Amino acid sequence: MTSTTGTPRPSSLDPEIAARLKRSADGLVPAIAQQYDTGEVLMLGWMDDEALHRTLTTGRCTYWSRSRQEYWVKGGTSGHFQWVKSVALDCDADTVLVKVDQVGAACHTGARTCFDVDVLLKDGAGSGALASDQ
Repeated sequence: MTSTTGTPRPSSLDPEIAARLKRSADGLVPAIAQQYDTGEVLMLGWMDDEALHRTLTTGRCTYWSRSRQEYWVKGGTSGHFQWVKSVALDCDADTVLVKVDQVGAACHTGARTCFDVDVLLKDGAGSGALASDQ
């Protein structure tokens, strides 16, 4: 992962894991946070190698903020923590699935999940109409 100055940010991620990751052009992989016991999809964040390393070693989700260009630990300011239960790569090694025990809201809006406002299709019903139109 490179910073906005073009210099790589140092990382302590295991080199074997780092070698497997398929990153975007900006050095990031999407990280899906899922409630470990219910399967509820909570949010999507972005991780570089160091954010993944911190997540694996601290037991708390660490993400890379694309807008602020800095690391952030979920719950650091909000108190809405994500306690890591497991971390897995998908079959292409281009997405991380982090199963967590979510304490409080996962969404920055204060909602439990980031995926409950704009439901585009519900229960497979519809011809492409918004779920709110059903």
